[in-house]
Amino acid sequence: MEEKGQKKKGWEIRKTRPEDLETVMGIYARARVFMAEHGNPSQWGTSRPPKSAVEKDIDSGDSYVCTVDEKIAAVFYYRVGEDPTYRAIEGGQWMNSQPYGVVHRIASDGQTKGAGSFCLNWAFAQCGNLRIDTHRDNVVMQKVLEKNGFQYCGIIYLEDGDERLAYQRCDI
Repeated sequence: MEEKGQKKKGWEIRKTRPEDLETVMGIYARARVFMAEHGNPSQWGTSRPPKSAVEKDIDSGDSYVCTVDEKIAAVFYYRVGEDPTYRAIEGGQWMNSQPYGVVHRIASDGQTKGAGSFCLNWAFAQCGNLRIDTHRDNVVMQKVLEKNGFQYCGIIYLEDGDERLAYQRCDI
């Protein structure tokens, strides 16, 4: 059965499997290099996300991969439910207070054009109200979000106090 939001032939979103872990960690490693080369060396540094967090995401069923002709092209965290770091927002406001989905730790293999957008659009199609945040220096992600209909809403703070730019897309 095809889930909402899957419209490209050969493209699929599925839950990440334990046997995907090394491929996924390779995608995150490439993403860290890409981010550093594009003016964003500190968001994930040299070690985020840690393997233990990715394993936890897989175990909880909140990690997803985008496959193109069965090859993993992107990975992301998706879950419907409140994100504690989104409770307070400064310099703006959320578009609504309805239940929402969240996307975190999205990264692509850097070779499959449109994989990030495909993931975001799939996640949005699941819930119709999606929140995401990114680092101020992650201009590439900011452009991807804006291109995919997300609106900047304000600033949120992670548990460790780091600032993030908050975005939302909704049809509710």
